[in-house]
Amino acid sequence: MEDRPVPTSVGGPGFRTFWALRRDPLAFFTDVARKTDLADIQVGPRRFLLVSHPEDIAAILITQHKKFIKGRGLQFTRPVLGNGLLTSEGEFWQRQRRLAQPAFHRDRLASYARDMVRVGEALAEEWRAGGVRDVARDTTRLALAIAGKTLFNVEVGPLADQVHADLGTLMRYTNRRIRAFVPLPTWLPTPASRRFRHALSRLDAVIYDIIRQREATGKTAGDVLDRLMAATDEAGGHMSHAQLRDEVMTLFLAGHETTANGLAWTFYLIAQHPEVQERLHQEWEEVLHGRSPDPGTVERLPYTQAVIQEGLRLYPPAWMMARQAVAPFTLRGYEFPAGTQVVMSQWVMHRHPRYHPEPERFWPDRWLDRSYPPGPGLTYFPFGAGPRLCIGRPFALLEMALLLPILGQVAWLSPWPKPPVVPEPLITLRPKYGLSLRLEPLPARADPRTVAEALP
Repeated sequence: MEDRPVPTSVGGPGFRTFWALRRDPLAFFTDVARKTDLADIQVGPRRFLLVSHPEDIAAILITQHKKFIKGRGLQFTRPVLGNGLLTSEGEFWQRQRRLAQPAFHRDRLASYARDMVRVGEALAEEWRAGGVRDVARDTTRLALAIAGKTLFNVEVGPLADQVHADLGTLMRYTNRRIRAFVPLPTWLPTPASRRFRHALSRLDAVIYDIIRQREATGKTAGDVLDRLMAATDEAGGHMSHAQLRDEVMTLFLAGHETTANGLAWTFYLIAQHPEVQERLHQEWEEVLHGRSPDPGTVERLPYTQAVIQEGLRLYPPAWMMARQAVAPFTLRGYEFPAGTQVVMSQWVMHRHPRYHPEPERFWPDRWLDRSYPPGPGLTYFPFGAGPRLCIGRPFALLEMALLLPILGQVAWLSPWPKPPVVPEPLITLRPKYGLSLRLEPLPARADPRTVAEALP
């Protein structure tokens, strides 16, 4: 693979490593990373480098980023995402990023917050009724509605369940092709490929309908779709419908998936830890007094933000990322040629005992220490890093910080045993069978203002 051998070689041309990786990729990557920071892994006919040192990851994503493009696995998503922001490269990607970036500026986020709060409050009314709910389904409905309204000024509420199901079909099919010993072409008429094509055609219909509605009305909403439709190239031409479709599909799907999964996993962790839930309610009572937050009050909820960061640490929605070298590169004295496939895992690094004390423990207080997360390098990167840092990072963090107290203030969350909660490492980290929790009435507690007034 390079002139000098890397410290550890894993796997071979046979099926043993292939089946281990396919059976449980989270466990496989974790096991390898605990043994070595740099592993040359062969899985059947493919080889890749698993990088598990924070300084090496920073070198790939930041200091040497020009030597890399997105990895082989993401290329399998092109039938779904086309040549959108997530998959495009070079000058074309830079142009598209510049077009979309203003939609995520701070002043725009403040205007989005009103829709985030409105949609969140509607679901909170449902939560007041209590009972057992699939929280993953709820957060998906929320995030889809918010992405549709804020980015494209459309209401997608009635389509949320179908969009979520179709996206799951696409991700599972794509994941199987990525991990296959020899991936079959999508045009083969297998049952799986037929399901894939049907799901993709339904999603395409949703996206093209969004574009056609905007063209038909001729109205502008000042959103990201307006900017994309108004953009022109050097010759004065506008984007084709196909390119608009790719950008809208990417922002619409990627724009909700991180928030939906991150919020669902955070509620799951809160339900497992009543002491954390109690502290959250104390903070909300002291700051919000039963009201919904806004971007200003979010900054006065440090423990809420710590809980969100800790949830993203333990269950990062983007659980791994890959790059392909387009030029030779160096990591700590080892030389690697162009063409090298590189994999880095947020799941692995966020739970690495060398960098995170008690890594499996849900302990939000660690984020109240200004020296955390540790450096140098990247020990925590749920949204990536460097020039390809997720464009929607501030959008997602604000959305989670608003929705967590809006929903959390109306019910006490408790675990529910069925169905089992199992992480499914697809392109994102989803709960495989959903995520059911019991919503109970809030326990009675004294108003903290009354208690303070009664103290001597």
